[in-house]
Amino acid sequence: MAEESTQSIEVDAPPERVMAVIADFESYPEWAKQVQATEVLASDDAGNPKQVRLTLDAGPIKDVYTLEYDWAADGRAVSWHLVKGQMQKAQDGRYTLADTPSGGTKVTYTLSVELVLPMIGLLRRKAEKMVMDTALKELKRRVESSGESTA
Repeated sequence: MAEESTQSIEVDAPPERVMAVIADFESYPEWAKQVQATEVLASDDAGNPKQVRLTLDAGPIKDVYTLEYDWAADGRAVSWHLVKGQMQKAQDGRYTLADTPSGGTKVTYTLSVELVLPMIGLLRRKAEKMVMDTALKELKRRVESSGESTA
């Protein structure tokens, strides 16, 4: 399995609001720049998305892939793994949420991706860092901009 990359960001919102945005896959194309389309294929007993098909357009990397999600009972974490992909051999990821002293949320994103085509480790880590950096900033922007209407 490929090495993991991890990044964190602080969001000025409670963990419940952050997790609600993470779980709202239908809205991803509105705010996650590289996600062109999503389709929830199955949900778990609690109503959380269990399998989701995503269409990604990240410049030179375009892919349609399916992820399977595992939601923590406390609402503070979600992990996933690749079920099927075209450009990816494997993907494992996790969002972990923690309270901050200011009343916000520290979001930690861990990601490991293995592409079908081999990629030098340094380039792969650089690509993962760019994907995670963009995803965390877009998540923060989305959660904080929706604060007035959902608070």
